[in-house]
This record gives sequence, C-alpha cells and structure tokens, in this order.
Amino acid sequence: MLSPVGRRVCGSQGGASIVASSTRFLSGLDPFLAFLIATVVAATLVPVHGVGATIAGWAAQLAIALLFFLHGAKLSRAAIKGGIGNWRLHLLVLASSFLLFPMLGLLISRTASGFVAPQIVTGFLYLTLLPSTVQSSIAFTAMAGGNVPAAVCSASLSNILGIVLTPLLVGLTIHVDGATGGISGEAIRGIAFQLLLPFTLGHLARPLIGGFIARHKTILMPVDRGSILLVVYTAFSAAVMNGIWKKTNPADLMTIFILSLILLAMVIATNLLVARWARLAWEDETVLLFCGSKKSLVSGVPMAAALFPVAQVGSIILPLMMFHQIQIFACAVIAQRYRSTYGAEMGLAGSSAS
Repeated sequence: MLSPVGRRVCGSQGGASIVASSTRFLSGLDPFLAFLIATVVAATLVPVHGVGATIAGWAAQLAIALLFFLHGAKLSRAAIKGGIGNWRLHLLVLASSFLLFPMLGLLISRTASGFVAPQIVTGFLYLTLLPSTVQSSIAFTAMAGGNVPAAVCSASLSNILGIVLTPLLVGLTIHVDGATGGISGEAIRGIAFQLLLPFTLGHLARPLIGGFIARHKTILMPVDRGSILLVVYTAFSAAVMNGIWKKTNPADLMTIFILSLILLAMVIATNLLVARWARLAWEDETVLLFCGSKKSLVSGVPMAAALFPVAQVGSIILPLMMFHQIQIFACAVIAQRYRSTYGAEMGLAGSSAS
C-alpha cells in the first residue's frame, strides 16, 4: 500500500498524464546516452590494444582524477550546511543506497544466478553497491519542487561515503576469479589516489577556483562526460579483446533490462512506504525518492576500473550503463508528477513543464 502522496503520484490522475510526461521527456533525451552507445560501438569496431591501451589507460586515470577534483571543488559548503540539519532524512537516503539496494541486489542476483551469465550477475550486484548520483538527484528534486538543500547534502554525503563504503561492500559480496574484489592493497591505493585525494584537494581549492567553476559549468561539462567516455572506451576495448560479445547476447541484454526495472520498482515502492512510515513532508519525500533510488555512473565507472581486472570492467559496468538510463526515465516521470500535483502549492503556474 502506497502513501497518500504515492497514490496521487502514481495513479489517481490517470495514465494520460503519465504518457504526456513521458512524451515530453522522451522528446528531450539526454544525448549522453547516444555518446555512450557510440563509444561502445567504437570500442567494438576499433578496440585500443597494446601500447595504445597503456596510453589510453593512463589518460583515463588522469581524466578521472581531474573529474573528482572538479567534483570536490563544486561541493558547496553553504548548501551542505543548509540541509545537514535534516539528519533523519539523510540516514534514510544512506540506508536506501547502502543497505536496501545491496540487500535487493544480493536477493535478485542469487535468484537469477542459475539462468543468468556470471558476468551479468557480478555487474548487476556491483551497481547496487554504488553511491547515489549528485547532479541528476538534485535536478529532479528541484524539478519536483522538493527540498533542494537537503538533496544537495544527501547526494554529496552519499558520494563522499561511497568512496569508502563501495569498495568495502564489493570486498564483502563480490568474488572475481576466485579472489575477493575490492580489498587488495592495490585497489585501496587506486581508490585513495585516483578518487579520494583529488576530491579532497579540489574541495580545499574551492575558495580559489569555486567561482570560476560556477561561472563556467557549461565549459567544464565535457570534462565530466569526456572522462567517463574515455574510461568506457578503454574498458570496453579490453573487454572486446577478451571476447565480451561472445559471452553476452541479446537475451542477456534483455535480462539486464528486466532485472533493472524490477530492482528500481522495488526500491521506489519501498522508499514510498518508508516515507509514509517516517511521516516525511512531501518535499523531503522527493529527496528520499530521487537520492535514494539512483546509482552513480560517474562514480561507478572509475571505481570499477580501480577495483576489477581491466579485461572484466566492460562486462561489469554494462548493467550500470543500462540502469543509469532507466533511472533517468523513471525519475523524470515521477518528478513531473510531483510538480503537477503540488504546482499550485509551490506557486508554479503551468507546472507541468520545466
């Protein structure tokens, strides 16, 4: 049984509005999906190998370090202070990201392990161990008219803790070629020097460069996306050389799609029930829904590169790439529904589009 807000968001206004919201969203799809697909195709047709793979690997590591440096510099202390008082909400979001998701991931993975390829099971479980997204969680909370300062705090806290928690969870739950992943000294050093150190240095440098970054968000966006595309190209090149498309067929891709839908539906339904149990205001409920139901491609791809053998990274991030797009579709529709339901209360005339 859903909360009153859940019933209004998910059903009472009929399917026509949902279709309209979906149509509006589909008309403006994120072109990053096309770039991701093109990158996978390029790696399939022209995989980098040998010396080129070594150079691309180093370039990817530098790009990831720059990416996390910029994320640290973009982290606003004022926004975090504005939302940090809502500690109960933040605990619920963290519980969704690092307790609910992993438990459901283990349940679904073990249930499906008898008829799903092992690399899909590993990748599917891995995506459930990741932190929440930052930019899109905040954007959808704002679109819905929710508590944006709390979303900034929750999403940022999830990503900071995820740098430590995700490798620990990987070490506890995932085994690669008979060895436990995520707990080797090399993996720990990779996370510390490639992700945590640049993030910390970027945040310390915020007083010097924060203003420049805030004024040039459009210019800096290619760094975000370009670094991910470079890592994806490098990872899929190695995977192609290792025979990923001989091990993965269209039925496997459909399985990933179906399992992702099931996982996301279970998380959203559970979070709606928890929001009702916790008597959250609807503005805070949007934070739990959007921050607590998302998984970060930006964090997940670099972490996979640091935690797993290079030849297996492409297979492992494949479920994450598909889940990423599904969560964007679902959250866009839900955010529009919240905005439509509470537009008058928020003073948003013509609230159905933004």
